[in-house]
Order: sequence, then structure tokens, then C-alpha cells
Amino acid sequence: MKRKTKWIVIALVLILLIVAAVFFLNKRGSTDITVASSIPRIAVTSSAFDDMGTIPDQYTGRGADISPDLTLSELAEGAVSVAIIMDDLDVPFAGNYTHWVVWNIPATTQIPEGIPHGETVPSLDGAIQGMAYGQNRYKGPLPPFGTHRYQFHVFVLDSMVNLDGSADKAALRKAVEGHILQYGTLTGWYPRQAN
Repeated sequence: MKRKTKWIVIALVLILLIVAAVFFLNKRGSTDITVASSIPRIAVTSSAFDDMGTIPDQYTGRGADISPDLTLSELAEGAVSVAIIMDDLDVPFAGNYTHWVVWNIPATTQIPEGIPHGETVPSLDGAIQGMAYGQNRYKGPLPPFGTHRYQFHVFVLDSMVNLDGSADKAALRKAVEGHILQYGTLTGWYPRQAN
């Protein structure tokens, strides 16, 4: 019985250490996103999944791990660029965990799926992917437990953003302040799957 108790204690300590590590690694980039209610909202949809629907495997760490397509309902006059932040909203004790940041997408209502990895995206006229999940790329859902919500925040801007690929979510949020013409979200669910 003592041996079993010992292994339970070791397992609990390991779980606490993992949770603490996630918290501290994520703390730097976990700026919660709030946008003034005076900013006009834009509808964001995807052919991959409905708002509050389940994200298909191909857009997750269990599949091809490619970004889904996004469609914006209508761009405001004066729109110059689009920026996107994707967060996991359900990481315990760590706030929102950022999976993707991309900006300087030329103003468009159609953002294709499968944005290539890398700091600069030539297929999007030099759009920039910043640091999220420690990489310059989209990193799809792969929750370690439970079912998590993943939210795509879309900002339509009146300018380009003067940041390089070393910037993170917090830097992007600061840079877009005062330049947001429209804002919208798309949220999907993804469960942990048993092996």
C-alpha cells in the first residue's frame, strides 16, 4: 500500500510541475483580448467548421496541422490589412495560450487555408507570422486533457503593422491600438482523444 501511495504522490507532483511550467512559459504572451464596443464587428466564418463547432482533425496537431480558411463578411472602407490571433481559451491557470499570430495580410475577405510556416508569407504579399507557441507558424489544437475552445480573433486595420517576426501577441495588440476598423471572432472546440 505504501508503494502505491508513493507513486500517486509522485504523479501528482509531476502534474503540478507541468501545470506550473505551462503557466510561467505562457505568462509573457497571455494578454487577454478586449476590443472596445464602439469598434464595428465583422462576421468571421470558415468552410472548415461552424462557430462553436468542432474543429476537424486536419486543422489540429493530430492531423495535417494546417490553418483553416477564414471568410470576413465585409471590409470597412479604408481597410489596409488584416491581423489574426488564435488562442486556446481553456489552459488552466495560464489564461489564454496563443497558438498563432499573423499580421500584414493585405485587406481581403478571403484568407486561404494552409498558410505556410515561416516568419514571412510570400503567398500573402509578405504577411508576417509572429512568435506563438515558440514558433513562427500556425500550431493547431492538441489539448492534453478535456475539450478546449480555440478562438480566432480577426482585426481589420487601417494600416500595416511595423513589427518583425520576433514580436508576440502582446506586441501585436499594442501595435494595433488606434488602428482597428473592425473586429470579429470565430470559435471552435477540440477534444483530447484517447489513444
